[in-house]
Amino acid sequence: MRNVVIDATVRALQRAQTSLPDWVLQRIEAAARHETNSVARSHLEFMLKNVRIARETRLPLCQDTGLPIFHVEMGRDLLLDFDLREAVAEGVRIATEQIPLRPNVVDPLTRKNSGNNTGQGMPDIILEIVDGRGLCLTAFPKGAGSENMSIVGMLNPADDPFDFILKTVAERATNACPPLFLGIGLGGTFDLAARLAKRALFNMPGSSPMEMDLLRRVNALGIGPMGLGGDTTALGVKIERAFCHTASLPVAINFQCWAHRCATEVIF
Repeated sequence: MRNVVIDATVRALQRAQTSLPDWVLQRIEAAARHETNSVARSHLEFMLKNVRIARETRLPLCQDTGLPIFHVEMGRDLLLDFDLREAVAEGVRIATEQIPLRPNVVDPLTRKNSGNNTGQGMPDIILEIVDGRGLCLTAFPKGAGSENMSIVGMLNPADDPFDFILKTVAERATNACPPLFLGIGLGGTFDLAARLAKRALFNMPGSSPMEMDLLRRVNALGIGPMGLGGDTTALGVKIERAFCHTASLPVAINFQCWAHRCATEVIF
């Protein structure tokens, strides 16, 4: 069973690194059709061409193959006789060599590279316990360009969280390889808001009136693909909420670049 998890990890990373989900492609294609700025439209078309080449050659979409992040749904009745985290880590080590992936994981102080995208705390496995005896793994490689722009703000309850979001996007979007996908965490605590924002990216797409209005306001900024202007600054917004303390208002924004890479393997 351990080898099954290892193999599933490699397959999920292979697919996530070399192709995009259909819904992501559809949004880029729609943006290219409706974009009125010719430079912006050409960049969107370049992105689509890049996706086609990566799929045909089975090579990574981007030179930054990201950090190995996984969302794992595990049935509460499932019993494993091995270390799940170590099995996923072994899959990451194999995928790093086979796909291949750029070694990105370093010690935060010495900056020494592990050489295989694993190390203390890596891969990052976000475990969710669900009903049943199943096991499902989603690879979600996250590059530094968009992750470095992400932020948690501890606002005053009287502040408007959407003003904070728009101001932050206006200041940071260009460096996150737009058009963007934005995961928003509202409420909770300092760390819960960040987890909500990450979960929002996992749970894309968003279509509530609040999300669609925020998406419209972000696109009205006119930052456009690669920050060169245009109608399409973001391709999607998803908001996750939690109740918070009466004296605080945590707001987290997890930026994701245009290449919203993820792939799921249902193991059993």
